[in-house]
Amino acid sequence: MSTTTTEVAVIGAGIVGAACALACASRGLRVTVLERGGLVAGTTGSGEGNLLVSDKSPGPELTLALRSNELWRSLGEELGSRINIELEFKGGLIVARSDAALAMLAQAAREQAAAGVAAELIGADALPELEPEIARDFAGGVFYPQDMQVQPARATVAMLAAARALGAVVRARTEALRIEPGRVITSGEPVSAGAIVNATGAWALPFSPGQEIAPRRGFILVTEAMPPLIRHKVYSADYLENVASDDADLQSSTVVEATPAGPVLIGATRERVGFDTAPNPVALAALARGAAALFPFLSGVRIIRSYHGFRPFAADHLPVIGPDPEVPGLYHAHGHEGAGIGLAPATAELIAQMITGAPLAMDAAPFDPRRFA
Repeated sequence: MSTTTTEVAVIGAGIVGAACALACASRGLRVTVLERGGLVAGTTGSGEGNLLVSDKSPGPELTLALRSNELWRSLGEELGSRINIELEFKGGLIVARSDAALAMLAQAAREQAAAGVAAELIGADALPELEPEIARDFAGGVFYPQDMQVQPARATVAMLAAARALGAVVRARTEALRIEPGRVITSGEPVSAGAIVNATGAWALPFSPGQEIAPRRGFILVTEAMPPLIRHKVYSADYLENVASDDADLQSSTVVEATPAGPVLIGATRERVGFDTAPNPVALAALARGAAALFPFLSGVRIIRSYHGFRPFAADHLPVIGPDPEVPGLYHAHGHEGAGIGLAPATAELIAQMITGAPLAMDAAPFDPRRFA
């Protein structure tokens, strides 16, 4: 059997893999993308499209998010010329029901502001000015104007199209079976590459022995289409606790946002149940209750479907970005959990800089795969 030769082989055509392919191709590298299924058939296709800085505490992940926020703004113009990726500069609003919870949000916002995040404390009386339909029993909230929203499937397809225009090759329905130094053994023709990028998300563990990566399932409800009654991404303060939690049991917090097409997306749940695809009625009911408590008018809106995805959960809540400690030429780009869509551009920038030997845009040591050793 003949062998395909390329400079960079990217395993996984989700949004992180697509961003890595585009970042490498933009630097003049020959790139081949390997995807075991169809495009956006994995976690990316089941994402909400959150591009958030609001849910991250000061530290390396927030630094990565702020850099990605900058890159998304420039990518929006570049990719938007190919396809409407529905990039919305809508901002995010976190709300609290008690004065104690609001005080915690305010303190977190002050700490984030010191790290470069724009945040504005909103009193209870001013909440309806931002969200006229919101429930009136909230103590207040914090508004984050840097938060954005994107349609992840469209953005991924646009990235892959841009990479292909630069010479990249995308091989769908080609499964990576094994990684060897300088070579990927696939279900089709083997691929020889100087650099191999493992961007397989929740399915990364077979290529990442020793790394603490596991799938974390989440459900989303989708309403019927309606007029634009919800202006921002709105979520409850307990969402922050769930994001940071290590608990394997079901957790539910309220996240609500409208889409340009009309439906409202309602999340978010988290549970570590492996790759179990069975519906969880308890989780779905919790999502519906939380959404109606946040926006009472939603109690009279029909839910037309639900879906789930598997977030790539890293035990220390940091993505895995950098060279493999054992296999020369292998780089990892996964473990972002629910933030992969938002963090994809900055992750890809680091990977491309590592491969080419360019100076890094930021300190990548906290994301080093060797930290699990």
